[in-house]
Amino acid sequence: MKRYESTEDYLEKILQLSDIKEEVHAVDIAREMSFSKPSVSEAMGKLKDQGYIEIGQKGAITLTPSGEEIAKKTLEKHVILTQMLLALGVDEQTASDDACRMEHDISDKTWELIKKHYEQNKK
Repeated sequence: MKRYESTEDYLEKILQLSDIKEEVHAVDIAREMSFSKPSVSEAMGKLKDQGYIEIGQKGAITLTPSGEEIAKKTLEKHVILTQMLLALGVDEQTASDDACRMEHDISDKTWELIKKHYEQNKK
């Protein structure tokens, strides 16, 4: 199933925020991603409908198992691709920005080979 880049970005951000905050709310996501609260609220409704998140009565957002799986895979790609670009001499901001674009479009087959190469060659 093809997911949209924004879906993966939102799930990745929820995962990152849940590591540092007890509860994640739409306003936290909006602030971190520099999006409007209405845009984030609309996106959260779609993610809920797709079964990727749950929203508690007080607005706390949590990842479902399928949402968490996507978020972790996306974050892993981002981290490894960023590290590989940094090792090539790319500056930190460019490496992170480029990794963010790459993480969404790379095929599973290519990703597994890149990940294997990275794991075998990291210092």
